[in-house]
Amino acid sequence: MTRRVVVAPDSFKGAVSAADAAAAIARGWSSVAPSDQLVLRPMADGGEGTVDALEAAHPSALRIPVTVQGPDGRPVATSWLWLPDGSAVVELAMTSGITLLDAPRPLDAHTLGFGQAIAAALDAGASRLVLAIGGSSSTDGGVGALAALGGRFADASGRPIRLGNRGLGTVARIDLSGLRPLPEGGATILSDVTNPLLGPMGAAAVFGPQKGADTDGVDVLEQNLARLARLVQRSPLGSVDPATPGAGAAGGTGFGLLAWGATMAGGASAVADAMRLDEALEGAALVITGEGRFDGQSAAGKAPTEVARRAAAAGVPVALVAGAIVAETDRFAASVSLTDLAGDAAGAMTEPVRWLERASAELARSIG
Repeated sequence: MTRRVVVAPDSFKGAVSAADAAAAIARGWSSVAPSDQLVLRPMADGGEGTVDALEAAHPSALRIPVTVQGPDGRPVATSWLWLPDGSAVVELAMTSGITLLDAPRPLDAHTLGFGQAIAAALDAGASRLVLAIGGSSSTDGGVGALAALGGRFADASGRPIRLGNRGLGTVARIDLSGLRPLPEGGATILSDVTNPLLGPMGAAAVFGPQKGADTDGVDVLEQNLARLARLVQRSPLGSVDPATPGAGAAGGTGFGLLAWGATMAGGASAVADAMRLDEALEGAALVITGEGRFDGQSAAGKAPTEVARRAAAAGVPVALVAGAIVAETDRFAASVSLTDLAGDAAGAMTEPVRWLERASAELARSIG
Protein backbone atom coordinates (compact mmCIF):
# COMPACT_ATOMS: atom_id res chain seq x y z
CA MET A 1 0.00 0.00 0.00
CA THR A 2 1.31 3.44 -0.94
CA ARG A 3 1.47 5.90 1.94
CA ARG A 4 1.84 9.65 1.77
CA VAL A 5 4.74 10.88 3.92
CA VAL A 6 5.40 14.61 4.33
CA VAL A 7 9.01 15.62 4.97
CA ALA A 8 9.21 19.08 6.61
CA PRO A 9 12.50 19.72 8.46
CA ASP A 10 14.16 23.00 9.28
CA SER A 11 17.82 23.49 8.40
CA PHE A 12 20.44 21.81 10.58
CA LYS A 13 22.24 25.08 11.20
CA GLY A 14 25.86 25.12 10.15
CA ALA A 15 25.56 21.62 8.71
CA VAL A 16 22.87 21.23 6.03
CA SER A 17 20.09 23.35 4.54
CA ALA A 18 16.42 22.52 5.03
CA ALA A 19 16.06 21.54 1.36
CA ASP A 20 19.09 19.23 1.50
CA ALA A 21 17.92 17.78 4.82
CA ALA A 22 14.49 17.05 3.35
CA ALA A 23 16.06 15.37 0.32
CA ALA A 24 18.31 13.22 2.53
CA ILE A 25 15.39 12.17 4.73
CA ALA A 26 13.39 11.27 1.63
CA ARG A 27 16.22 9.14 0.24
CA GLY A 28 16.60 7.28 3.52
CA TRP A 29 12.88 6.57 3.76
CA SER A 30 12.64 5.45 0.13
CA SER A 31 15.51 3.00 0.63
CA VAL A 32 13.22 1.05 2.98
CA ALA A 33 9.75 1.93 1.64
CA PRO A 34 10.22 2.71 -2.08
CA SER A 35 6.50 2.62 -2.89
CA ASP A 36 5.60 5.46 -0.51
CA GLN A 37 4.85 8.94 -1.84
CA LEU A 38 7.23 11.53 -0.36
CA VAL A 39 6.09 15.16 -0.27
CA LEU A 40 8.92 17.56 0.57
CA ARG A 41 8.17 20.82 2.38
CA PRO A 42 11.51 22.24 3.69
CA MET A 43 10.76 24.59 6.57
CA ALA A 44 12.23 27.63 8.32
CA ASP A 45 11.24 29.68 11.34
CA GLY A 46 12.51 33.13 10.56
CA GLY A 47 16.15 32.18 10.93
CA GLU A 48 18.69 30.69 8.58
CA GLY A 49 17.08 29.23 5.45
CA THR A 50 13.94 31.39 5.43
CA VAL A 51 14.77 32.90 2.04
CA ASP A 52 15.48 29.43 0.66
CA ALA A 53 12.15 28.10 1.94
CA LEU A 54 10.13 31.01 0.57
CA GLU A 55 11.97 30.82 -2.73
CA ALA A 56 10.99 27.15 -2.98
CA ALA A 57 7.37 28.10 -2.26
CA HIS A 58 7.37 30.75 -5.01
CA PRO A 59 9.17 29.43 -8.13
CA SER A 60 8.86 32.80 -9.90
CA ALA A 61 10.57 34.69 -7.06
CA LEU A 62 13.81 36.50 -7.91
CA ARG A 63 17.07 36.66 -5.95
CA ILE A 64 18.43 40.21 -6.00
CA PRO A 65 22.17 40.40 -5.26
CA VAL A 66 23.50 43.03 -2.86
CA THR A 67 26.81 43.63 -1.08
CA VAL A 68 26.60 44.84 2.52
CA GLN A 69 28.87 45.42 5.49
CA GLY A 70 28.98 42.20 7.48
CA PRO A 71 28.75 41.94 11.28
CA ASP A 72 32.51 42.41 11.67
CA GLY A 73 32.88 45.12 9.04
CA ARG A 74 33.97 42.93 6.13
CA PRO A 75 31.89 43.09 2.93
CA VAL A 76 29.36 40.30 2.43
CA ALA A 77 27.99 39.43 -1.00
CA THR A 78 24.45 38.27 -0.39
CA SER A 79 20.91 38.70 -1.74
CA TRP A 80 17.31 39.40 -0.86
CA LEU A 81 14.25 37.77 -2.36
CA TRP A 82 11.66 39.54 -4.50
CA LEU A 83 8.32 37.72 -4.32
CA PRO A 84 5.77 37.81 -7.16
CA ASP A 85 3.44 40.10 -5.18
CA GLY A 86 6.13 42.79 -4.86
CA SER A 87 7.16 41.86 -1.31
CA ALA A 88 10.83 41.68 -0.39
CA VAL A 89 12.20 39.02 1.97
CA VAL A 90 15.39 40.03 3.78
CA GLU A 91 17.13 37.48 5.99
CA LEU A 92 19.35 38.73 8.80
CA ALA A 93 21.35 35.50 8.87
CA MET A 94 22.53 36.23 5.32
CA THR A 95 23.71 39.78 6.11
CA SER A 96 24.55 39.96 9.83
CA GLY A 97 24.43 36.32 10.91
CA ILE A 98 26.64 34.51 13.36
CA THR A 99 27.89 32.12 10.66
CA LEU A 100 29.53 35.10 8.91
CA LEU A 101 31.99 35.56 11.79
CA ASP A 102 35.32 33.78 12.10
CA ALA A 103 35.12 34.19 15.87
CA PRO A 104 32.41 35.47 18.25
CA ARG A 105 32.31 39.23 18.82
CA PRO A 106 29.56 39.65 21.42
CA LEU A 107 30.18 43.36 22.06
CA ASP A 108 31.15 44.48 18.58
CA ALA A 109 29.09 42.50 16.03
CA HIS A 110 26.34 44.61 14.50
CA THR A 111 23.32 44.65 12.17
CA LEU A 112 24.32 47.47 9.79
CA GLY A 113 24.38 45.09 6.82
CA PHE A 114 20.86 43.92 7.55
CA GLY A 115 19.68 47.52 7.38
CA GLN A 116 21.64 48.08 4.16
CA ALA A 117 19.87 45.11 2.53
CA ILE A 118 16.50 46.42 3.72
CA ALA A 119 17.36 49.83 2.24
CA ALA A 120 18.28 48.17 -1.06
CA ALA A 121 14.89 46.45 -1.16
CA LEU A 122 13.15 49.76 -0.48
CA ASP A 123 15.20 51.44 -3.21
CA ALA A 124 14.04 48.75 -5.63
CA GLY A 125 10.41 49.58 -4.86
CA ALA A 126 9.38 46.72 -2.56
CA SER A 127 5.72 47.11 -1.63
CA ARG A 128 6.07 45.11 1.59
CA LEU A 129 8.93 43.82 3.72
CA VAL A 130 9.24 40.36 5.26
CA LEU A 131 12.13 40.48 7.71
CA ALA A 132 13.53 37.15 8.93
CA ILE A 133 15.68 37.89 11.98
CA GLY A 134 16.93 34.57 13.38
CA GLY A 135 20.58 33.51 13.44
CA SER A 136 22.02 36.86 14.49
CA SER A 137 25.59 37.46 15.60
CA SER A 138 25.00 40.66 17.57
CA THR A 139 23.27 42.16 20.58
CA ASP A 140 23.01 45.73 19.29
CA GLY A 141 19.26 46.22 19.71
CA GLY A 142 18.91 46.63 15.95
CA VAL A 143 20.72 49.98 16.10
CA GLY A 144 23.01 49.07 13.19
CA ALA A 145 20.00 48.32 10.99
CA LEU A 146 18.19 51.49 12.07
CA ALA A 147 21.31 53.57 11.38
CA ALA A 148 21.37 52.22 7.81
CA LEU A 149 17.71 53.26 7.49
CA GLY A 150 18.27 56.85 8.64
CA GLY A 151 18.22 56.65 12.44
CA ARG A 152 20.80 58.71 14.33
CA PHE A 153 22.52 57.50 17.50
CA ALA A 154 25.05 59.84 19.04
CA ASP A 155 27.17 60.14 22.18
CA ALA A 156 27.13 63.09 24.58
CA SER A 157 29.33 65.14 22.24
CA GLY A 158 27.05 64.53 19.27
CA ARG A 159 29.32 62.09 17.46
CA PRO A 160 27.88 58.86 16.02
CA ILE A 161 28.38 55.93 18.37
CA ARG A 162 30.44 52.95 17.27
CA LEU A 163 28.59 49.96 15.88
CA GLY A 164 27.68 47.04 18.11
CA ASN A 165 26.52 46.71 21.69
CA ARG A 166 29.70 48.40 22.92
CA GLY A 167 28.55 51.61 21.26
CA LEU A 168 25.25 51.48 23.13
CA GLY A 169 27.21 52.12 26.32
CA THR A 170 27.95 55.66 25.10
CA VAL A 171 24.67 56.51 23.37
CA ALA A 172 23.13 59.71 24.76
CA ARG A 173 20.96 61.03 21.94
CA ILE A 174 18.57 59.26 19.60
CA ASP A 175 16.81 60.76 16.60
CA LEU A 176 14.42 58.42 14.76
CA SER A 177 12.71 61.17 12.76
CA GLY A 178 14.93 60.50 9.75
CA LEU A 179 14.03 56.82 9.47
CA ARG A 180 12.84 55.81 6.04
CA PRO A 181 9.08 55.27 5.92
CA LEU A 182 7.75 51.75 5.83
CA PRO A 183 6.52 50.59 2.43
CA GLU A 184 2.80 50.71 1.69
CA GLY A 185 2.28 47.11 2.79
CA GLY A 186 4.27 47.56 5.99
CA ALA A 187 6.98 45.32 7.42
CA THR A 188 6.46 41.94 9.06
CA ILE A 189 9.09 40.49 11.39
CA LEU A 190 9.51 36.72 11.27
CA SER A 191 10.99 35.43 14.50
CA ASP A 192 11.34 32.05 16.16
CA VAL A 193 11.44 33.42 19.72
CA THR A 194 9.17 35.42 22.01
CA ASN A 195 11.76 36.73 24.49
CA PRO A 196 11.53 40.31 25.78
CA LEU A 197 14.43 42.70 25.34
CA LEU A 198 15.56 42.78 28.98
CA GLY A 199 15.66 40.64 32.11
CA PRO A 200 16.40 36.97 32.84
CA MET A 201 14.62 35.86 29.66
CA GLY A 202 15.93 38.76 27.59
CA ALA A 203 18.32 39.06 24.68
CA ALA A 204 21.52 39.32 26.75
CA ALA A 205 20.77 36.69 29.39
CA VAL A 206 19.44 33.99 27.07
CA PHE A 207 21.30 34.54 23.82
CA GLY A 208 24.44 36.41 24.89
CA PRO A 209 26.29 33.23 25.93
CA GLN A 210 25.43 31.65 22.56
CA LYS A 211 27.22 34.57 20.93
CA GLY A 212 30.37 34.26 23.03
CA ALA A 213 29.59 36.44 26.06
CA ASP A 214 30.81 35.33 29.50
CA THR A 215 29.01 36.26 32.74
CA ASP A 216 30.54 39.73 32.91
CA GLY A 217 29.92 40.24 29.23
CA VAL A 218 26.23 39.38 29.63
CA ASP A 219 25.96 42.05 32.32
CA VAL A 220 27.47 44.64 29.98
CA LEU A 221 25.17 43.62 27.14
CA GLU A 222 22.15 43.94 29.43
CA GLN A 223 23.15 47.35 30.80
CA ASN A 224 23.74 48.74 27.33
CA LEU A 225 20.43 47.41 25.98
CA ALA A 226 18.65 48.93 28.97
CA ARG A 227 20.28 52.29 28.20
CA LEU A 228 19.07 52.04 24.61
CA ALA A 229 15.54 51.12 25.69
CA ARG A 230 15.28 54.14 27.99
CA LEU A 231 16.37 56.53 25.26
CA VAL A 232 14.10 54.99 22.62
CA GLN A 233 11.10 55.23 24.92
CA ARG A 234 11.85 58.93 25.56
CA SER A 235 12.07 59.71 21.84
CA PRO A 236 8.97 61.02 20.03
CA LEU A 237 8.61 57.80 18.01
CA GLY A 238 9.62 55.43 20.81
CA SER A 239 6.33 53.85 21.83
CA VAL A 240 7.60 50.25 21.78
CA ASP A 241 7.66 48.41 25.10
CA PRO A 242 10.88 46.41 25.68
CA ALA A 243 8.71 43.73 27.33
CA THR A 244 6.91 43.07 24.02
CA PRO A 245 7.19 39.38 23.08
CA GLY A 246 9.89 39.08 20.45
CA ALA A 247 11.58 42.39 21.30
CA GLY A 248 14.62 40.39 22.44
CA ALA A 249 14.85 38.39 19.22
CA ALA A 250 18.12 38.60 17.30
CA GLY A 251 19.95 40.44 20.06
CA GLY A 252 17.21 43.04 20.34
CA THR A 253 16.81 43.58 16.60
CA GLY A 254 13.14 42.81 17.16
CA PHE A 255 12.99 45.83 19.48
CA GLY A 256 14.63 48.11 16.93
CA LEU A 257 12.32 47.00 14.13
CA LEU A 258 9.25 47.40 16.35
CA ALA A 259 10.41 50.95 17.07
CA TRP A 260 10.51 51.52 13.30
CA GLY A 261 6.87 50.42 13.07
CA ALA A 262 7.22 46.80 11.93
CA THR A 263 4.91 44.13 13.34
CA MET A 264 5.86 40.78 14.85
CA ALA A 265 4.72 37.43 13.46
CA GLY A 266 5.62 33.81 14.08
CA GLY A 267 8.28 32.85 11.57
CA ALA A 268 7.51 29.14 11.42
CA SER A 269 3.78 29.76 11.01
CA ALA A 270 4.32 32.24 8.16
CA VAL A 271 6.67 29.86 6.34
CA ALA A 272 4.26 26.93 6.87
CA ASP A 273 1.50 28.99 5.29
CA ALA A 274 3.71 29.91 2.34
CA MET A 275 4.70 26.25 1.89
CA ARG A 276 1.00 25.24 2.04
CA LEU A 277 1.86 22.72 4.71
CA ASP A 278 -1.76 22.20 5.79
CA GLU A 279 -2.66 21.17 2.26
CA ALA A 280 0.28 18.77 2.12
CA LEU A 281 -0.83 17.14 5.39
CA GLU A 282 -4.25 16.21 4.05
CA GLY A 283 -4.39 12.42 3.78
CA ALA A 284 -0.81 11.95 4.99
CA ALA A 285 0.14 8.88 7.01
CA LEU A 286 3.12 10.57 8.66
CA VAL A 287 5.11 13.82 8.73
CA ILE A 288 8.83 13.89 9.51
CA THR A 289 10.29 17.11 10.86
CA GLY A 290 13.58 18.06 12.46
CA GLU A 291 16.31 20.59 13.23
CA GLY A 292 19.90 20.70 14.38
CA ARG A 293 19.18 20.78 18.11
CA PHE A 294 15.82 20.02 19.69
CA ASP A 295 15.86 21.68 23.10
CA GLY A 296 13.79 23.76 25.47
CA GLN A 297 13.69 26.68 23.04
CA SER A 298 12.17 24.51 20.33
CA ALA A 299 8.74 24.86 21.93
CA ALA A 300 8.90 28.68 21.64
CA GLY A 301 7.90 28.82 17.99
CA LYS A 302 10.57 26.85 16.13
CA ALA A 303 9.74 24.89 13.00
CA PRO A 304 9.41 21.32 14.41
CA THR A 305 6.93 22.50 17.04
CA GLU A 306 4.87 24.36 14.43
CA VAL A 307 4.87 21.31 12.15
CA ALA A 308 3.82 19.10 15.09
CA ARG A 309 1.03 21.51 16.01
CA ARG A 310 -0.41 21.50 12.51
CA ALA A 311 0.00 17.77 12.15
CA ALA A 312 -1.90 17.21 15.41
CA ALA A 313 -4.74 19.37 14.10
CA ALA A 314 -4.82 17.23 10.96
CA GLY A 315 -4.63 13.96 12.92
CA VAL A 316 -1.27 13.02 11.40
CA PRO A 317 1.47 11.42 13.56
CA VAL A 318 4.86 13.15 13.64
CA ALA A 319 8.40 11.81 13.76
CA LEU A 320 11.40 13.91 14.78
CA VAL A 321 14.95 13.75 13.45
CA ALA A 322 17.44 16.08 15.13
CA GLY A 323 21.16 16.49 15.39
CA ALA A 324 20.80 16.39 19.17
CA ILE A 325 17.73 15.88 21.35
CA VAL A 326 17.86 17.38 24.84
CA ALA A 327 14.16 18.00 25.52
CA GLU A 328 11.07 15.84 25.96
CA THR A 329 9.69 14.34 22.76
CA ASP A 330 6.30 13.23 24.07
CA ARG A 331 4.40 14.85 21.21
CA PHE A 332 6.27 12.77 18.62
CA ALA A 333 5.42 9.23 17.56
CA ALA A 334 9.14 8.51 17.18
CA SER A 335 12.42 10.39 17.38
CA VAL A 336 16.00 9.80 16.29
CA SER A 337 19.14 11.73 17.27
CA LEU A 338 21.95 11.93 14.73
CA THR A 339 24.42 12.28 17.59
CA ASP A 340 23.26 8.97 19.04
CA LEU A 341 23.48 7.27 15.64
CA ALA A 342 26.93 8.65 14.85
CA GLY A 343 28.30 8.06 18.34
CA ASP A 344 29.11 11.71 19.03
CA ALA A 345 28.26 15.24 17.90
CA ALA A 346 31.44 15.62 15.85
CA GLY A 347 30.60 12.60 13.74
CA ALA A 348 27.06 13.79 13.16
CA MET A 349 28.27 17.25 12.11
CA THR A 350 30.95 15.88 9.79
CA GLU A 351 28.56 13.77 7.72
CA PRO A 352 25.05 15.11 8.40
CA VAL A 353 23.55 13.92 5.11
CA ARG A 354 24.73 10.35 5.69
CA TRP A 355 23.24 10.26 9.19
CA LEU A 356 20.00 11.91 8.08
CA GLU A 357 19.55 9.14 5.51
CA ARG A 358 20.36 6.54 8.15
CA ALA A 359 17.95 8.07 10.67
CA SER A 360 15.13 8.20 8.15
CA ALA A 361 15.69 4.60 7.12
CA GLU A 362 15.55 3.59 10.78
CA LEU A 363 12.26 5.46 11.17
CA ALA A 364 10.83 3.74 8.10
CA ARG A 365 11.70 0.35 9.53
CA SER A 366 10.41 1.05 13.04
CA ILE A 367 7.24 2.92 12.09
CA GLY A 368 6.50 0.90 9.01
